[in-house]
Amino acid sequence: MKKILAVILSLAMLLALAACGGSNAGDAEQSDLAYVKDKGTLVVGITEFEPMDYKDADGNWIGFDADMAAAFAESLGVEVEFQEITWDYKTQELDNKSIDVVWNGMTLTDEVTTSMECSNPYCQNAQTIILPADKAADYETVEDMKDLTFAVEAGSAGKAEVEALGYTFTEMETQAAALMEVAAGTSDAAVIDLLMAAAMVGEGTSYPDLVNTLNLNSEQYGVGFRKGSDLAAALNDFFAASYADGSMQAIAETYGVQAALIEQ
Repeated sequence: MKKILAVILSLAMLLALAACGGSNAGDAEQSDLAYVKDKGTLVVGITEFEPMDYKDADGNWIGFDADMAAAFAESLGVEVEFQEITWDYKTQELDNKSIDVVWNGMTLTDEVTTSMECSNPYCQNAQTIILPADKAADYETVEDMKDLTFAVEAGSAGKAEVEALGYTFTEMETQAAALMEVAAGTSDAAVIDLLMAAAMVGEGTSYPDLVNTLNLNSEQYGVGFRKGSDLAAALNDFFAASYADGSMQAIAETYGVQAALIEQ
Protein backbone atom coordinates (compact mmCIF):
# COMPACT_ATOMS: atom_id res chain seq x y z
CA MET A 1 0.00 0.00 0.00
CA LYS A 2 1.18 3.50 -0.72
CA LYS A 3 2.63 5.22 2.31
CA ILE A 4 1.16 8.59 3.15
CA LEU A 5 3.37 11.53 4.04
CA ALA A 6 2.23 14.67 5.82
CA VAL A 7 0.89 17.29 3.41
CA ILE A 8 2.16 20.26 5.32
CA LEU A 9 5.84 20.90 5.77
CA SER A 10 7.12 21.18 9.31
CA LEU A 11 6.46 24.34 11.27
CA ALA A 12 10.17 25.01 11.10
CA MET A 13 9.90 25.16 7.31
CA LEU A 14 6.97 27.55 7.52
CA LEU A 15 8.93 29.81 9.84
CA ALA A 16 12.06 29.69 7.69
CA LEU A 17 13.20 32.42 5.37
CA ALA A 18 10.88 33.13 2.49
CA ALA A 19 11.40 30.79 -0.44
CA CYS A 20 12.04 33.64 -2.85
CA GLY A 21 12.13 37.38 -3.23
CA GLY A 22 13.64 39.98 -0.97
CA SER A 23 13.16 40.12 2.76
CA ASN A 24 13.38 43.88 3.30
CA ALA A 25 10.11 45.78 3.57
CA GLY A 26 10.15 48.95 1.51
CA ASP A 27 7.55 51.42 0.37
CA ALA A 28 6.60 49.27 -2.63
CA GLU A 29 5.99 46.27 -0.36
CA GLN A 30 3.88 48.25 2.08
CA SER A 31 1.78 49.72 -0.71
CA ASP A 32 0.71 46.33 -2.10
CA LEU A 33 -0.91 45.22 1.15
CA ALA A 34 -2.51 48.67 1.47
CA TYR A 35 -3.71 48.42 -2.13
CA VAL A 36 -5.55 45.14 -1.47
CA LYS A 37 -7.07 46.38 1.77
CA ASP A 38 -8.13 49.66 0.17
CA LYS A 39 -10.00 48.00 -2.71
CA GLY A 40 -11.49 45.40 -0.35
CA THR A 41 -10.74 42.32 -2.44
CA LEU A 42 -7.95 39.79 -2.85
CA VAL A 43 -8.07 38.60 -6.47
CA VAL A 44 -6.68 35.06 -6.66
CA GLY A 45 -5.40 33.70 -9.98
CA ILE A 46 -6.20 30.01 -10.41
CA THR A 47 -6.81 27.22 -12.90
CA GLU A 48 -9.06 24.16 -12.64
CA PHE A 49 -6.82 21.94 -10.54
CA GLU A 50 -8.48 19.40 -8.25
CA PRO A 51 -7.91 19.05 -5.29
CA MET A 52 -6.37 22.53 -4.98
CA ASP A 53 -8.83 24.74 -6.92
CA TYR A 54 -12.03 23.44 -8.53
CA LYS A 55 -15.79 24.11 -8.59
CA ASP A 56 -18.45 22.36 -6.54
CA ALA A 57 -21.91 21.42 -7.85
CA ASP A 58 -23.12 24.98 -7.28
CA GLY A 59 -20.25 26.53 -9.22
CA ASN A 60 -18.36 27.79 -6.16
CA TRP A 61 -14.56 27.50 -6.05
CA ILE A 62 -13.38 25.04 -3.43
CA GLY A 63 -10.24 23.01 -2.74
CA PHE A 64 -7.26 23.13 -0.42
CA ASP A 65 -5.78 26.26 -1.99
CA ALA A 66 -9.16 27.93 -2.54
CA ASP A 67 -10.20 27.44 1.08
CA MET A 68 -6.85 28.65 2.38
CA ALA A 69 -7.02 31.72 0.10
CA ALA A 70 -10.50 32.54 1.37
CA ALA A 71 -9.30 32.22 4.97
CA PHE A 72 -6.28 34.44 4.25
CA ALA A 73 -8.49 37.10 2.67
CA GLU A 74 -10.74 36.99 5.72
CA SER A 75 -7.71 37.50 7.97
CA LEU A 76 -6.94 40.67 5.97
CA GLY A 77 -10.50 41.91 6.31
CA VAL A 78 -11.22 41.69 2.56
CA GLU A 79 -13.33 39.57 0.22
CA VAL A 80 -11.79 36.82 -1.89
CA GLU A 81 -12.35 36.77 -5.65
CA PHE A 82 -11.21 33.86 -7.84
CA GLN A 83 -10.19 34.48 -11.43
CA GLU A 84 -9.19 31.79 -13.91
CA ILE A 85 -5.97 32.59 -15.73
CA THR A 86 -3.85 31.15 -18.51
CA TRP A 87 -1.00 29.56 -16.59
CA ASP A 88 1.67 30.60 -19.06
CA TYR A 89 0.82 34.28 -18.41
CA LYS A 90 0.60 34.20 -14.63
CA THR A 91 3.44 36.67 -14.05
CA GLN A 92 1.97 39.16 -16.52
CA GLU A 93 -1.42 38.86 -14.80
CA LEU A 94 0.23 39.79 -11.51
CA ASP A 95 2.24 42.66 -12.93
CA ASN A 96 -0.72 44.32 -14.65
CA LYS A 97 -2.82 43.87 -11.48
CA SER A 98 -5.45 41.68 -13.10
CA ILE A 99 -4.85 39.47 -10.06
CA ASP A 100 -3.13 39.98 -6.71
CA VAL A 101 -1.80 36.48 -6.14
CA VAL A 102 -1.17 33.16 -7.90
CA TRP A 103 -2.42 30.42 -5.56
CA ASN A 104 -2.84 27.21 -7.50
CA GLY A 105 -0.45 24.45 -6.53
CA MET A 106 2.42 26.44 -8.00
CA THR A 107 5.82 24.76 -8.03
CA LEU A 108 8.67 26.95 -6.78
CA THR A 109 10.76 26.75 -9.95
CA ASP A 110 13.64 29.12 -10.72
CA GLU A 111 11.37 30.97 -13.16
CA VAL A 112 8.76 31.49 -10.47
CA THR A 113 11.13 32.50 -7.70
CA THR A 114 12.90 35.09 -9.84
CA SER A 115 9.73 36.69 -11.24
CA MET A 116 7.50 36.74 -8.14
CA GLU A 117 7.58 37.48 -4.44
CA CYS A 118 6.85 34.03 -3.05
CA SER A 119 5.60 32.62 0.21
CA ASN A 120 7.41 29.96 2.17
CA PRO A 121 6.74 26.47 0.76
CA TYR A 122 3.63 24.85 2.21
CA CYS A 123 3.21 21.52 0.45
CA GLN A 124 5.26 18.71 -1.12
CA ASN A 125 4.59 17.53 -4.67
CA ALA A 126 6.14 15.82 -7.71
CA GLN A 127 5.61 15.69 -11.45
CA THR A 128 4.22 12.29 -12.43
CA ILE A 129 3.65 10.48 -15.72
CA ILE A 130 0.07 9.48 -16.57
CA LEU A 131 -0.60 6.51 -18.87
CA PRO A 132 -3.61 4.39 -19.83
CA ALA A 133 -3.86 1.63 -17.23
CA ASP A 134 -3.76 -1.13 -19.86
CA LYS A 135 -0.44 0.17 -21.24
CA ALA A 136 1.39 1.14 -18.05
CA ALA A 137 3.19 -2.20 -17.69
CA ASP A 138 4.87 -1.65 -21.06
CA TYR A 139 6.55 1.59 -19.93
CA GLU A 140 8.50 1.21 -16.70
CA THR A 141 11.41 3.62 -17.24
CA VAL A 142 11.94 7.07 -18.72
CA GLU A 143 13.88 5.38 -21.52
CA ASP A 144 10.89 3.16 -22.33
CA MET A 145 8.79 6.30 -22.84
CA LYS A 146 11.08 8.21 -25.17
CA ASP A 147 8.96 7.52 -28.26
CA LEU A 148 5.63 8.47 -26.66
CA THR A 149 3.82 11.75 -27.28
CA PHE A 150 3.04 13.75 -24.15
CA ALA A 151 0.45 16.36 -23.23
CA VAL A 152 1.55 19.01 -20.72
CA GLU A 153 0.27 22.30 -19.39
CA ALA A 154 1.97 25.31 -21.00
CA GLY A 155 4.38 27.04 -18.64
CA SER A 156 4.20 24.24 -16.07
CA ALA A 157 6.80 22.27 -14.14
CA GLY A 158 5.60 19.23 -16.09
CA LYS A 159 6.54 20.89 -19.36
CA ALA A 160 10.01 21.62 -17.99
CA GLU A 161 10.48 17.96 -17.08
CA VAL A 162 9.52 16.59 -20.50
CA GLU A 163 11.66 19.22 -22.22
CA ALA A 164 14.66 18.16 -20.13
CA LEU A 165 14.05 14.53 -21.11
CA GLY A 166 13.77 15.41 -24.79
CA TYR A 167 10.26 13.99 -25.12
CA THR A 168 7.82 15.01 -27.83
CA PHE A 169 4.98 17.02 -26.33
CA THR A 170 1.94 19.16 -27.02
CA GLU A 171 1.19 22.15 -24.80
CA MET A 172 -2.32 22.41 -23.37
CA GLU A 173 -3.98 25.28 -21.53
CA THR A 174 -4.50 23.28 -18.31
CA GLN A 175 -3.44 20.03 -16.68
CA ALA A 176 -7.07 18.89 -16.88
CA ALA A 177 -6.89 19.32 -20.66
CA ALA A 178 -3.70 17.24 -20.72
CA LEU A 179 -5.52 14.41 -18.97
CA MET A 180 -8.36 14.64 -21.49
CA GLU A 181 -5.82 14.22 -24.30
CA VAL A 182 -4.63 10.92 -22.87
CA ALA A 183 -8.16 9.70 -22.15
CA ALA A 184 -9.14 10.49 -25.74
CA GLY A 185 -6.03 8.78 -27.14
CA THR A 186 -4.83 12.00 -28.77
CA SER A 187 -1.63 11.83 -26.71
CA ASP A 188 0.07 8.72 -25.36
CA ALA A 189 0.84 10.16 -21.95
CA ALA A 190 0.72 13.28 -19.81
CA VAL A 191 2.83 14.81 -17.06
CA ILE A 192 0.86 16.49 -14.27
CA ASP A 193 1.18 17.25 -10.56
CA LEU A 194 1.09 14.21 -8.28
CA LEU A 195 -1.47 15.92 -6.07
CA MET A 196 -3.83 16.28 -9.03
CA ALA A 197 -3.17 12.72 -10.14
CA ALA A 198 -4.28 11.38 -6.76
CA ALA A 199 -7.62 13.17 -7.12
CA MET A 200 -8.23 12.68 -10.83
CA VAL A 201 -6.88 9.32 -12.04
CA GLY A 202 -7.37 5.72 -10.98
CA GLU A 203 -10.23 3.69 -9.59
CA GLY A 204 -13.08 5.80 -8.22
CA THR A 205 -11.98 9.02 -9.97
CA SER A 206 -12.94 10.92 -13.11
CA TYR A 207 -10.38 8.90 -15.11
CA PRO A 208 -10.55 5.31 -13.82
CA ASP A 209 -8.74 3.97 -16.89
CA LEU A 210 -5.65 6.14 -16.34
CA VAL A 211 -2.86 5.64 -13.78
CA ASN A 212 0.13 7.61 -12.58
CA THR A 213 3.41 5.76 -12.99
CA LEU A 214 6.87 7.32 -12.59
CA ASN A 215 7.53 10.45 -10.55
CA LEU A 216 10.06 12.63 -12.36
CA ASN A 217 11.11 14.89 -9.50
CA SER A 218 10.37 16.16 -6.02
CA GLU A 219 9.21 19.73 -5.54
CA GLN A 220 7.46 22.21 -3.26
CA TYR A 221 4.45 24.46 -3.69
CA GLY A 222 4.42 28.17 -2.89
CA VAL A 223 2.15 31.17 -3.42
CA GLY A 224 3.26 34.04 -5.68
CA PHE A 225 2.70 37.80 -5.43
CA ARG A 226 4.01 40.81 -7.32
CA LYS A 227 7.74 41.30 -6.92
CA GLY A 228 8.40 43.34 -3.78
CA SER A 229 4.95 42.70 -2.29
CA ASP A 230 4.61 42.56 1.48
CA LEU A 231 1.62 40.25 1.04
CA ALA A 232 4.12 37.35 0.96
CA ALA A 233 5.28 38.15 4.49
CA ALA A 234 1.67 38.52 5.64
CA LEU A 235 0.87 35.09 4.18
CA ASN A 236 3.88 33.50 5.87
CA ASP A 237 2.54 34.77 9.20
CA PHE A 238 -0.91 33.40 8.33
CA PHE A 239 0.55 30.01 7.37
CA ALA A 240 2.44 29.79 10.66
CA ALA A 241 -0.67 30.66 12.67
CA SER A 242 -2.86 28.24 10.68
CA TYR A 243 -0.34 25.45 11.16
CA ALA A 244 -0.08 26.14 14.88
CA ASP A 245 -3.84 26.08 15.48
CA GLY A 246 -4.43 23.03 13.26
CA SER A 247 -6.72 24.72 10.75
CA MET A 248 -4.32 24.17 7.85
CA GLN A 249 -4.15 20.44 8.52
CA ALA A 250 -7.95 20.25 8.86
CA ILE A 251 -8.46 21.84 5.44
CA ALA A 252 -5.87 19.49 3.92
CA GLU A 253 -7.69 16.47 5.32
CA THR A 254 -11.00 17.74 3.92
CA TYR A 255 -9.63 17.41 0.39
CA GLY A 256 -7.55 14.27 0.87
CA VAL A 257 -4.39 16.12 -0.06
CA GLN A 258 -2.28 13.85 2.14
CA ALA A 259 -3.09 10.84 -0.02
CA ALA A 260 -1.21 12.40 -2.93
CA LEU A 261 2.13 12.46 -1.15
CA ILE A 262 3.81 9.14 -1.74
CA GLU A 263 6.98 8.09 0.04
CA GLN A 264 9.71 7.55 -2.52
